[in-house]
Amino acid sequence: IALPGGAGTLEEIFEQWTWAQLGIHQKPCAFLNVHGFYDALLNMIQGTVDNGFTQSRFVEKLIASDDIQSILEQFEHYQPAMPKWGEHAKVHP
Repeated sequence: IALPGGAGTLEEIFEQWTWAQLGIHQKPCAFLNVHGFYDALLNMIQGTVDNGFTQSRFVEKLIASDDIQSILEQFEHYQPAMPKWGEHAKVHP
C-alpha cells in the first residue's frame, strides 16, 4: 500500500506493480488516496492504457481508495491478472 509520498514511494509501488505484471509475485498493489493525493497519477496511469502502453487488465488490478478498510477488503478478494510473459501469459487487447 502506497501512502502519499515522494519519489521513493513511487519507485517502490511501481516496482511492485511491474513485478506483478511480470508474474514475479501475485500480490495486490494499492494507493491510499488520501484527499485525492493520487488522482492525477491514477489519471496518468489510465492514459498509458488509452495510448496503448499498458494493458488494461493490469490497471484494473490496481487498488485505490481513501479508505484503508476498503483496501484491506479488496486485498482479501484479490485475483491477480495473467502475467505479461511466461508460460501462463495471454495477450489481451
